[in-house]
Amino acid sequence: MLLKTSLRTFFAHKGRMVLSLIAVVLSVAFVSGTLVFSNTATSTFDRLFASTASDISVQPAKADGDEPDQPAGRVATVPADVIQKAAATPGVKQALGQVFVGSAVLVDPLTNKQIGPTGGAPTLTGNWTDTPRNSVEITSGHVPQGGDQIVLDADTAKKAKLGLGAKVRVITATNGNHDFTLAGIATFKTTNPGAALAFLDTPTAQQDLLGKAEFTSVEVFGDGSRSNDQLKADALGKLGAGYQVKTAAEQKEENNKSVGSFLNFMKYAMLGFAGISLLVGGFLIINTFSMLVAQRTREIGLLRAIGGSRKQVNRSVLVEALILGLLGSTLGLGAGLGLATGLIQLMKAVGMNLSATDLQIGLNVPVAAYAVGIVITVLAAWIPARRASKIAPIAALRDHGTPAEARSNVVRTVVGLVLTAGGGGLLVLAAKAGKAATGGQYLGLGVLLTLIGFVVLGPLLATTVVRGLGAVLPALFGPSGRLAQRNAMRNPRRTGATAAALMIGLALVIGASVFTSSMVKSTNEQIDKSVGADYVISSSQGIIGEAMVQAAKKTPGVAHVTEQKELRGVKINVPDGRTVTTGISAVSADFTDDFRLPVKSGAAGSLNQGSLAIGEDLAKDYGLKVGDTVKLDYGQGRAQSVPVGVVMSKGDSLFNGATFVGIDTVAKAIPAAEMPLDVQIYGKAAADADVAKTLAALEESLKDYPQLKVRDQAGYKELVQQQINTLLYMIYGLLGLAIVVAVLGVINTLALSVVERTREIGLLRAIGLSRRQLRRMIRLESVVIALFGAILGTGLGLAWGITGQQVLKDQGLATLAVPTGTIAVTLVASVVIGLVAALVPAFRAGRMNVLAAIATD
Repeated sequence: MLLKTSLRTFFAHKGRMVLSLIAVVLSVAFVSGTLVFSNTATSTFDRLFASTASDISVQPAKADGDEPDQPAGRVATVPADVIQKAAATPGVKQALGQVFVGSAVLVDPLTNKQIGPTGGAPTLTGNWTDTPRNSVEITSGHVPQGGDQIVLDADTAKKAKLGLGAKVRVITATNGNHDFTLAGIATFKTTNPGAALAFLDTPTAQQDLLGKAEFTSVEVFGDGSRSNDQLKADALGKLGAGYQVKTAAEQKEENNKSVGSFLNFMKYAMLGFAGISLLVGGFLIINTFSMLVAQRTREIGLLRAIGGSRKQVNRSVLVEALILGLLGSTLGLGAGLGLATGLIQLMKAVGMNLSATDLQIGLNVPVAAYAVGIVITVLAAWIPARRASKIAPIAALRDHGTPAEARSNVVRTVVGLVLTAGGGGLLVLAAKAGKAATGGQYLGLGVLLTLIGFVVLGPLLATTVVRGLGAVLPALFGPSGRLAQRNAMRNPRRTGATAAALMIGLALVIGASVFTSSMVKSTNEQIDKSVGADYVISSSQGIIGEAMVQAAKKTPGVAHVTEQKELRGVKINVPDGRTVTTGISAVSADFTDDFRLPVKSGAAGSLNQGSLAIGEDLAKDYGLKVGDTVKLDYGQGRAQSVPVGVVMSKGDSLFNGATFVGIDTVAKAIPAAEMPLDVQIYGKAAADADVAKTLAALEESLKDYPQLKVRDQAGYKELVQQQINTLLYMIYGLLGLAIVVAVLGVINTLALSVVERTREIGLLRAIGLSRRQLRRMIRLESVVIALFGAILGTGLGLAWGITGQQVLKDQGLATLAVPTGTIAVTLVASVVIGLVAALVPAFRAGRMNVLAAIATD
């Protein structure tokens, strides 16, 4: 009986459920689509790595189990005789030497443009070997034969518009530039993970890429008589120390980690924003069921009068929500497959060739889809269901609606004020916290409590704020304006819930805008304050070879070039016996001329006299001060003792967490052949040189190296702006779903409100209100609700963004910037949202038959 009543009620009001259904569908589609995409990508790469990995791979040893025991820009290798030793291991069928480096750059000599990806996926150049598990096969031309031939993968050749016989240049940081003829094109057997692959013959690869007759690894394939773990143990016993050996499973795990970090970032970012849209959709569902319950007061009262219990009424509403959740989850699951296909096509556009015909729909997809859709719907409907169960049988004699509960408002006020005050206090504590980590914890909890507090206080704020917002409406729009203001205030709980959905999305937009604007402004000010160099020269490969440095130094108009190298995993042994492992920047003598260090104690010039420059936090944590001597252990037996000459104050993002030492100082401990390559260089124009002309001259000097980018200070600031904007636009895009759901909520509230007020609208028309005035009334009501949500969202967003800036002020976010333009656009956009949301409800209200509306029960 209960199920039959719920089904009849649901389908009797199905039109009023459509927008709630859309909200559930969108949210579930986002969740299920993300999971299907993640499953598909993971499965594809699993198959790729499983089908191409050797049984065991012999590689150079790693220091501390992390980074290769080799400086940046230098390639770790194994001797050629390892092939014979590995081949002699029992159970080995074949052992092959492999050369692969990621630091070489492929260039089209005709256009002088870089071939392959310039960021993200790598460009790998190596030797062609015929293994039992090649990832590619020659589909055009032939394998490289001789020192002037090269093979490219098909995707790279196609994008670069290169055919057989075309010229390809390979630029290396340590072994010069080499020109080749495209002799063959290879196609991936499974999928292209997005990388560009280039193959040379083995002697050429060794000479041009490594500068010696060695290999980057030796790949070993067994004959099936022994397990991979046995092969590994036997190989280690035969080879001795100085190598690491990985089984196929370990290779697959390592490769999955590198790819998985990117996929997991996408997955959890999208699921996070799906959660926001679910939260926003929850308000829509609450409003829908609240209004339906209010409209069915007489119906529910009659049900109670003929014997229906409170429990049955409660269950009836929840069963309707369950039906909505089931239907929305099913449709959302289907829509999620479409979203996953779209994501796969997006990945194809950036070079990751996944197959949309092989979608992986694991058990986690339907489980998550139905769990999310049903749980959020039933939970959101619980409050209206509870309210419905309290309707007394006598309500059957009343018109729609039930009297407000004064006690409920008092409890709401107290709870809302406590939550908001507590959240505000936590935001203040976060802004005053001494450490960013502590401040971040306070900030996260403060954001949560203030958000919940504003949601709880929404109905109470609606009465005050909407009265203020609508005060000008009667003067500007006459009766329509007065009615719109009163309608928005008539049911504060409904107005508050509708505005809350919009408030959440806009608060996150404003908060992110404040944070990123402060980041840009702080960085620009720090560049102006600390950078004296006129030019910053960086490489897409992250390393700059000696030939490139010399080309920059010989440029007319350049006074000097400052070099910066990165020493990874350096152990600093402090006087009290403790050790800290960190990265250290080795810089040339002109560094202190090109950069103004934020000196807290000591002298910047001491850096050129064999001293170390450390950050304030490192000095505090390890009790270091100027004059203390520390031991720097670079690994491989290279170490030296140096005094602390400078302690740098925190607060400048250019130097936060940095440690500097002179290149000349490091050279006393590390031979030139083992010294890492430069990661970045800086140029200073001569006093009598034109800065702009010298920039053009530098670009001309380095034109043979398209992987290098020369920027002046303005260009460097622009780069920072672009990087931050990329993050911001991604946030805006993902929050777009939540805002769309919020707009659906406004439309839904107005549409149901029109149905609820059918008789009232008929009476207004009967006493002279025109269709135009009626439509205007509904549009103005919508605008007021949207503006109310935007104002609350702006206030919350500003509080969150400003607190976030204060938390990180010592980490480089020293300057607060409030994006007034973004705030203005947001408020204007909220008016537009209100107008758009009111189009359909206003049109439907205007078309009502006056007599039929008056006669409505």
